Amino acid sequence: MLTLEDPRWRTLHSGYRLPYDPTPILRRLASRWDDQPAWNELWGELHHQGDVGEASYAALVAIADLARNVASRGWNAYALAATVESQRHARRNPPLPGWLAADYRDAWSALTELALADLSATQDPLVVRSALAVVALGKGLTKLGTLIADLDESELDEYLDQHFDWSAQYRTDLPPPAAE
Repeated sequence: MLTLEDPRWRTLHSGYRLPYDPTPILRRLASRWDDQPAWNELWGELHHQGDVGEASYAALVAIADLARNVASRGWNAYALAATVESQRHARRNPPLPGWLAADYRDAWSALTELALADLSATQDPLVVRSALAVVALGKGLTKLGTLIADLDESELDEYLDQHFDWSAQYRTDLPPPAAE
């Protein structure tokens, strides 16, 4: 497993195609998972206009490892993982390094299981949406997971209105289905 002390971190590139070592930020998350400035830095460095790099893939592995030990994971880990994985398939992005492949697969297995557990315990729309994207991606449904991760509410409203004559105002008088 790639530890935060591994020297390979210093050789990896960000979404900007520049060297980036996310280990200081990952260490901050290890001590305080809800450190939003740390998440903001990871979002800014690991993903840039559809570009991801090897540091993005390695950071996903570290985030999955850290997430195993957090009681309330929130949306950032799932959304960032979904973004990295969906963009990994873009031709312009580098392939997953062979030395990281097994850890990356294990990270996705863990993230999928965590997302399934969190889905049963949350009503937070951002967590639900990002966890659903992770589940779809983790189950190999790359196109569906990418759509879930990337479409915002206004794009979903537009799609539903075009294809199903649906409106965001439609049937808002009904309560949501009861949880089992």
